[in-house]
Amino acid sequence: MRHQRPWWGRYLAGAMVMAVAGCAPVEDGKRAGAHDDKPSVPSAGASPSQSEGGKGAADGTLPGVPGLAEARTELSGLKVAPHGPMTGYRRSSFPHWAEQGENCNTRELVLKRGGTRVRQDKECRAVSGSWVSAYDGKKLSVASEADIDHIVPLANAWRSGARTWDSDKRKAFANDLTHPQLLAVSAASNRSKGDQGPEEWQPPSKTYWCTYGKAWISIKATYHLSVTQAEKGKLTEMLDTCAL
Repeated sequence: MRHQRPWWGRYLAGAMVMAVAGCAPVEDGKRAGAHDDKPSVPSAGASPSQSEGGKGAADGTLPGVPGLAEARTELSGLKVAPHGPMTGYRRSSFPHWAEQGENCNTRELVLKRGGTRVRQDKECRAVSGSWVSAYDGKKLSVASEADIDHIVPLANAWRSGARTWDSDKRKAFANDLTHPQLLAVSAASNRSKGDQGPEEWQPPSKTYWCTYGKAWISIKATYHLSVTQAEKGKLTEMLDTCAL
């Protein structure tokens, strides 16, 4: 039987289907505990040349969000354990934003996916469009106002299992366009969250708790990451809002 690579070694090829134009990668230069990098803002005179993005939904168009029953099953199967140490953690251990074909990177694809009438220039930068931050309902009209949030923060992943991964798997985790891991949100909400888990930070908009909880659980289950007892309790509470 031919050897099969793990899915995280194959997902970048699948994500290239989403690529629409070129974009220079963004250098990771933020401190631990802060969240995501933003590229330089294209000038107002940049010439839009790429096709418009599809209409963005209030949930940020997260892919792969499981149904409620599946999320409850996945939550029950997660390993419960205290947080591991932060020893050795660096954001640069999770390379992002990765090129996704035609020189476009992960950040720009998430902006296009989550926005309304997004137009990109020849370098794949969003030069117009609008976004609604699912965390706090804030409306954004300039791409530089948006941060790309890792639903499960890199530092949280490190403490719950990722410290044992190799670089390829960490890169896949930090650039995952297939699972519900990356979301364009307001900078204020993203930085308020930092690297906190759901037991410490929840989206200000409680109507988003259901989606957020399901997405968090899905990522932890997909990557076989552990949860703390307090984290599991809060995730259960979030799932309970799905029926309201």
